[in-house]
Order: sequence, then structure tokens, then C-alpha cells
Amino acid sequence: MTVYFIGAGPGAADLITVRGARTLAACRVCLYAGSLVPRELLAECPPDARLVDTAQLDLDQITAELLRAHEEGHDVARLHSGDPSVFSAVAEQMRRLDAAGVPYEVVPGVPAFAAAAASLKRELTVPTVGQSVILTRVANRATAMPEGEDLATLGRSGALIVLHLAARYADRVVEELLPHYGADCPAAVVAYASRPDEIVIRGTLEEIAGKVKEAGVLRTAVIMVGRTLGAEQFRDSHLYSPERERHVC
Repeated sequence: MTVYFIGAGPGAADLITVRGARTLAACRVCLYAGSLVPRELLAECPPDARLVDTAQLDLDQITAELLRAHEEGHDVARLHSGDPSVFSAVAEQMRRLDAAGVPYEVVPGVPAFAAAAASLKRELTVPTVGQSVILTRVANRATAMPEGEDLATLGRSGALIVLHLAARYADRVVEELLPHYGADCPAAVVAYASRPDEIVIRGTLEEIAGKVKEAGVLRTAVIMVGRTLGAEQFRDSHLYSPERERHVC
């Protein structure tokens, strides 16, 4: 049978994709992170599905559950918050499934940074202002960052930077980015994006850390820093320009 790594989306249950919901409804076993995945999504599972909360399980235990389901002939829905391609820890699960000869597929989901941009009502790539987005995090007690991917290095590009898993280190983020972005650079923090308890914090880079502390935001948030967050004066995109050559197929 098959393991399906499904992106559950950023938080709101109705932001799972149609394919994700249909796949979830067809699987007799569902593994989900109870601390991150909305419980409303579990209602999509078959009534007799075996539900396994992985919040307190280690990688070996999670793998054992996947292999057990496979041996029993059941398809498995492995629900991950956001999109599996970014900070989801699916790579090590896939590696173990490859070693065990268990087939799997990936169903993409809405990533947290996209939901945060929607809450901010901002396009992250604005003509003549910024056309690049860097998705990254900071290293602390988690896995060390590879050489050359520290904030001081990445910040030299001046591109819009989106930090995951960094809300409790906002002071450090500001300190490392200030030399490259400037104190007046627009910044924002969105916690629990798309959920009823969503928190949106806006400000300049210089003041954002203080606002984050004041709001008590420590987790489940993204930090965004970049000029596109405050861009108002910019050239219209060439995409819809009347001067653009049109091709009719």
C-alpha cells in the first residue's frame, strides 16, 4: 500500500487542498501532529480509521506505525502542517520508507508563509522593489545551519526574508539583519496564520522584536523582513502591460 505525505495547510481546516482532503478520506490510517494539525481535519478520515497522534513519538516510533499500516495493507495519510516541502521533516521519513521498500507520494499544501502574506494582504514579489524570497530559519537548539546560510550572509542580498521557527529569537534576528536592511525596513510577524486566534504584528525592523515580546508570541509564527512589505510606489507589472506582445494559441 502507499503512504501519502499530505500538506494540511497553515491552520484553517478549509485550506487543505481538494486532493489532500480526498486522499485523507480514502486512507484507513492517519498519522498527524496533534499540536499543529487542526483536529477538524480528522473528520475527513473514514469513520473506522485508526488515528495516531505523533506529537509525542520519535522517528523510530513513527516509522514503525507507517510500516505496520503497510504490512496490514492499509494506505496511510501522514498529515503535516503547511507544505511538506518546507521544514516538515519528511526527508528522513522518506529515506526510511525507501530503505523498507514502501511506496509513498506527496500531496502539496498551502505553506505558512503564503497564509501569512494573505493575512498581510501583500504580494511578496513587487516589480522594481523585490523579486526574490528567502525561506530560512535560525539555528539554536535545533540542527545547525549549513555554512553560508546564516542570517548575516543571507541578509546581504536585501531580498525579502521569511523566517520560520524564529519568533522567540526575534532580538537576534533584528540584530543580524539591521546592517543589511536598515532600521526603517518594513517587518511583520504573523502567528497562527489563517486560524481564529491569528496574531498579526507590523512595524519596522528596529521595533518588531519589542512588539513580538509585548504580544507574547513565541511559536507557530513567521517573521518577514523586506521592502516589498511596505511598497506603494512601484511600476506596474509587465504581465498586463498593453505593450506586451500577445500570443494566441
